[in-house]
Amino acid sequence: MLYVEKWKALLIGLICVLGLVYTSPNLWKDNGVDESSNIPAWLPHKTLSLGLDLQGGAHLLAEVDIEAGIKQRAAAFEDTVRSALRGSGIRRSSPERLGAAVRFRTLDPADAVRAANLIQDADRSAEVTVGENGSITVGFKAEDAAELRTNILSQVIEIIRIRIDELGTKEPIIQRQGDNRVVIQVPGYDDSAKLKNIIGTTAQLNFRLVDTNADPSSFTPRPGFDLLPAKDARSGQLPKYVVKTSPMVAGDLLVDSQPSFQDNRPVVSFRFNGEGARRFLDLTGKHIGQPLAIVLDNQVISAPTIQSAIGANGIITGQFSVAETQDLALLLRSGALPAPIQFLQESTVGPSLGRDSVEAGKLASVIAFVAVAAFMVFSYGLFGIFAALALVFNAGLILGILSALQATLTLPGIAGIVLTIGMAVDANVLIFERIREELASGQSVVSAIDGGYRRALSSIIDSQVTTLIAAVILFAMGSGPIRGFSVTLTIGIVTSLFTAIWVTRLMVVTWLRAGSRRKTLPI
Repeated sequence: MLYVEKWKALLIGLICVLGLVYTSPNLWKDNGVDESSNIPAWLPHKTLSLGLDLQGGAHLLAEVDIEAGIKQRAAAFEDTVRSALRGSGIRRSSPERLGAAVRFRTLDPADAVRAANLIQDADRSAEVTVGENGSITVGFKAEDAAELRTNILSQVIEIIRIRIDELGTKEPIIQRQGDNRVVIQVPGYDDSAKLKNIIGTTAQLNFRLVDTNADPSSFTPRPGFDLLPAKDARSGQLPKYVVKTSPMVAGDLLVDSQPSFQDNRPVVSFRFNGEGARRFLDLTGKHIGQPLAIVLDNQVISAPTIQSAIGANGIITGQFSVAETQDLALLLRSGALPAPIQFLQESTVGPSLGRDSVEAGKLASVIAFVAVAAFMVFSYGLFGIFAALALVFNAGLILGILSALQATLTLPGIAGIVLTIGMAVDANVLIFERIREELASGQSVVSAIDGGYRRALSSIIDSQVTTLIAAVILFAMGSGPIRGFSVTLTIGIVTSLFTAIWVTRLMVVTWLRAGSRRKTLPI
């Protein structure tokens, strides 16, 4: 029986209205210029984000020095060797870095095997090899090195994403390219120099004690100490510092950092986790009155004198501007890059082409809608008008869902919307043709409509599911623009099924009830 329950009718109407409501905030955008402050308070404020090809922005191609990252990780083997052999009575040379491994030599070759066993017990993941004359090499296992390369690149991508999100930009595109490259696209952000500085800074922070007895101007290399330059000599302090090689506290123990002020000067406040607070309290408590170097990427950004024991919270002082404290706090919050990166390509895309593309997309959508609506009205009369009205709700639902998700709309996405508009009436064509067949076989008006909707349903689902499978495969296998196309196509398939089956059915039932008992159909 052709009937739509009242609750179903209310639900269908509510969904259609919500689609139009969530689409409406986009009307406050003029050529991509956001005027959301003018949107009434009772309306949603989420709008479509335009992609780089439509809005303009920054495009960067970065190469990750993965081998350097592996060497940095290999530096931990030096601490493993020292801790494993401490108190063993084995005399040895100082560990030296050898690519992604460290090598040292036992002064008595007979101790080599025992030393190797102690190191292996201390770190089961390491590969320990005993060579000639007491030589021992400690490095990564082959399978661990391959996994480490993948992890380093993934970690770089995640940290870049965190740093860009902190800038307040919408929907950046950060994708892996090949084995060691990353494509970065930030729509609506045209300061590529600042973007490179934020992304490219390794931000490896640590705290080291300063050797006040050494003269930086006449420093000669010696084990356990490094000569590091100051990041900024405007403070009038020495341009270089002699600091201990081993960090006393590492920056990866930080859990938060924020720009702040102290004595009307910009500073960066920071907070350690439990382990970091314990180490920092122990460090500062034992060395009151001594300078402590705050080292960022092997440059001393500040070397204040420890006045008292400090626990979980502290500040980084220096000759900073407000903008510099904001950038530094952002870098410390996001964490250190596990490997340095180099920018191979840089470009700033202007929005002029994007505006033309948006206008062309609007025009194409309007033409597609008018052409499809005219065809349906010409072919099916009043029922064609129902299909055209359903097409309006279909477009509203697509844009409303994309706006609610704050998805990024690109040129391929526009192509997916235009294609959806063209395909949206396929289900209605199947239903209306089936109704004609039912009428031709002598069925009554109500029976013909009910049979048309019921018997065409399986064919509609079959045809749409095949397209949906293709869209899902495009999303799973594709990237960037291909995914944008598949997302809009998938949403369009779902909304088309809803509007073609339920919205037009509700219109037809309402029309039937509005008049007297109808003998014929204007189809």
